[in-house]
Amino acid sequence: MTINLIDYYKAIEATSEQMVAAARVEDWDEVVRLEGACAVLIEQLRERSAGLELTAQERAEKHRIMMTILRHDAQIRELVEPWIDELGEVQQPLHPMRLH
Repeated sequence: MTINLIDYYKAIEATSEQMVAAARVEDWDEVVRLEGACAVLIEQLRERSAGLELTAQERAEKHRIMMTILRHDAQIRELVEPWIDELGEVQQPLHPMRLH
């Protein structure tokens, strides 16, 4: 059974939605795992889409999906920024180093 290219886009969309859910509960390990799953799906999509054309209806569906993925990405970034800022503060030395 061959998979439709739109099915790849839908799988990426669903995975990005799961990433948002994981980020909301601050499950960063799950966010990273799902990010890896998205990367695999994207690579598979690239390989299978070479030379293939989407119909007008499929292009419209792809556009809708891509917009949703972009919204998910923005939500994830918004959720992860405070965590990254906090991590940066933890990695800062408590006292500046003095070199003589």
